Amino acid sequence: MAFSARLDAAPISGINVTPLVDVMLVLLIIFMISAPVVAHKTLVDLPSPNRSFVDLRPDPLRITVERGDMVFVDGMLVSEPVLEKQLAIAAARSEKPPIELHVRDDAAYEDVARVIATVKNQGLDTIDFAND
Repeated sequence: MAFSARLDAAPISGINVTPLVDVMLVLLIIFMISAPVVAHKTLVDLPSPNRSFVDLRPDPLRITVERGDMVFVDGMLVSEPVLEKQLAIAAARSEKPPIELHVRDDAAYEDVARVIATVKNQGLDTIDFAND
C-alpha cells in the first residue's frame, strides 16, 4: 500500500467551519419560523370561580337519524312533514334553538343530507353534530 506523506510536518491549523455554518443556518431558520408562534398570544375569557354561569341559550332541538329513514325529534319518531312543521315552529321563535344532530353509524348518507337540507331550508343555521 502506498501512503503519501506530507512534505511539511506542520500541523493542520485550519478548522473546517462549513458543517458549523450549516447547522447554525438551520437553527436560525427554525427560530425564525417558531418565534412568531411563541410570541402570538390568544386572549381567552375564562370564567372566574366566584362568578355564576347562566346559560341564556335555548335548549337544543335534538334530532336523531337512524337506519331505515327513521328520524326522531327529542326522542319521538316523526315523519318528514312533521319534521318540517316542528322546524318551522322552532325557526319562528325569537331565539332560534340550536340543532343537535345525532347520526347512528348505520344511517344512510342520503337521509342525513335530507335532514340537514330540511333544517337549513327552515332558516336554522346552527347545527351541532353530537356523538353518543
